[in-house]
Amino acid sequence: MHSEKDFIDRCINNDAKAQEAMYKRYAPKMFGVCLRFAKNKIEAEEILQEGFIKIFANLKNFRHEGSFEGWIRRTIINTAINYFKKKSRRFVEIDIDDIKTSKITDESILDKISVNELLNLIQTLPNGYRTVFNLNVIEGYTHKEIGKKLSISENTSKSQLSRARAILQKKVINLINVGL
Repeated sequence: MHSEKDFIDRCINNDAKAQEAMYKRYAPKMFGVCLRFAKNKIEAEEILQEGFIKIFANLKNFRHEGSFEGWIRRTIINTAINYFKKKSRRFVEIDIDDIKTSKITDESILDKISVNELLNLIQTLPNGYRTVFNLNVIEGYTHKEIGKKLSISENTSKSQLSRARAILQKKVINLINVGL
C-alpha cells in the first residue's frame, strides 16, 4: 500500500493513473461543494474542472501539514470564489441595519423539504448572496474572513447573508405552501 505522500508525488510527476485515481476519489465530494456555489450543474462542472486544474498545478505546494482533502476543498472553494468574482465584478453594498428578516417559527419546516430542494433554492440566490451564504453557513467562515476573501467589508458580508436568509426563508415557505 502506497502512502499519501507517494500518491501525491506520483501525481506531481504526471503519473496519469495516479492523477485519474485522485480525481475519481475526490471529484464527487468536491462537485457537491461546487453545486452549492453554482447556479446550476454546468457552472458547478466548470468550477470543478478549473479547481482540479489548479489542484494539479499546485500539488507541489502541499506541505503535508493537515488534511489533504481539506487542502483540496479550500482550493475548490477559492476557485468558486474567484469564478464568481470574475463573473460579477462587484457585490452590492447594503447597510445591515436596513435589513428586516422574518423568523421561521415552525421547526418542522426543514423536515418538509428535501436536501435537493434546499440546494435548488440556494442555487437561485444571486451570486453574492449565494457565495456569502455558503462561506458562512456551510463552510463556517467568519464575516471578517469572508470580507477579506471577497474584497468586501465585514458589514457587506453580514448584509449579504441576511438578504440570502430572508430570500431563502420566503422561498422555503412558498415551496411548503405549494406542496400542501
